Amino acid sequence: MIIGIIPARFASTRFPGKPLIDIWGKSMIQRVYERSARAKTLNRLIVATDDERIRDHVQGFGGEAVMTRQFHASGTDRCFEALGLLAETYRWVINIQGDEPFIRHEQIDELTEAFDEEAEILTQMIAVSSSEQLFDPGEAKIVLNEKNEALYFSRSPIPFVRNVAEKEWHLHHLFYRQVGMYAYRSDILRKLTSLAVTPLEKAESLEQLRWLQNGFRIKCVLTRYESHCVDVPDDIERILRITGEIDP
Repeated sequence: MIIGIIPARFASTRFPGKPLIDIWGKSMIQRVYERSARAKTLNRLIVATDDERIRDHVQGFGGEAVMTRQFHASGTDRCFEALGLLAETYRWVINIQGDEPFIRHEQIDELTEAFDEEAEILTQMIAVSSSEQLFDPGEAKIVLNEKNEALYFSRSPIPFVRNVAEKEWHLHHLFYRQVGMYAYRSDILRKLTSLAVTPLEKAESLEQLRWLQNGFRIKCVLTRYESHCVDVPDDIERILRITGEIDP
């Protein structure tokens, strides 16, 4: 059994009320929900929110929502609380980003198709295509082992390519950057939420480093789809220009 959970909090520091912002006649959270619901492999889809306005709005367009506590350190923690509020048992939990209004349902199916009994945590990756992406600290780069499990994530370009000009590094080595969602085996999700913050996580501000530093395995699944998140109001028009997405 697989459940998709969309964490959605109202009090975003840089964009308060972001889940309810209107994009071409529909709220952002409705777009995320409806697009995610098209995935063939989800048995259930819910929104986990801390605000009654978001809950009521989701229920108003026919979606399912649960109320969670206001303060959570991450979407991972909100997903775990939401999971505990449900009567059913799920083997896998997919943390679907609530600020990606043009998510492709194919991304969800790509991720779920990679599930196996040995997997603990999964995320998605895409090849770096430019020097700008490689040196952008907003992009988490990934170093992999032979099983496509993450050895490390960094905001810095890794590995270092010796004797090559930095602007040409991506032409001499296949770099990957993280995109998309996380999927957790439900028993692993319980363990993740009990971990203390680690020095690597503090240094890079990447929660997945906490999991790696505690010995958990993160399988990285190749995707052909970009992810575009909305952090500030101006991001909406930027994403529309990039994707050309105006469909419902």
